[in-house]
Amino acid sequence: MKTTTRLLLIACLSMPLLAACNKQEDKSAAVAEAPLAAPTTNDSTAWDTYLTKVVTQKIEGATNVYLYTLPDPAGADFQGEYDRQLEKAQGDVARGGVEGTLLAFGSQNSAKSADLAIASFAQAQPGTMKGVRVMFIGAQADADRVKAAVEPSGAKFEFVEAK
Repeated sequence: MKTTTRLLLIACLSMPLLAACNKQEDKSAAVAEAPLAAPTTNDSTAWDTYLTKVVTQKIEGATNVYLYTLPDPAGADFQGEYDRQLEKAQGDVARGGVEGTLLAFGSQNSAKSADLAIASFAQAQPGTMKGVRVMFIGAQADADRVKAAVEPSGAKFEFVEAK
């Protein structure tokens, strides 16, 4: 009798815990599916967080991920940061693509990010980036320019509108 009572007591006490776990899973699923909103300021930290989340949502199948971001163009060392990112991206593109690699470009200034992506692919040899995905996160008008620069390399171009 004591064993049955204890088992019933354990079962009754564990029910709220199980219900709480299920609610937590439901909330996580809802959060994961919620659309992201681009920051409305030029705060570089907020933009880096947003861009990282966008890439994370679209990462399927990627084995290597490179995210090239830029700070606020009005910032003190914008040109230096742009030059460093360009050098890094050009080096990555010049080595050629490894299947499963995702190169993502984005920042609070879509035009500057597009310029970075275009300059990165300026010297790319035709067909050297097969199996690589290039994601541009920005404005549609800039995406068309980036797509034109990326496609000759053989990489698959993807556009995500920052909104």
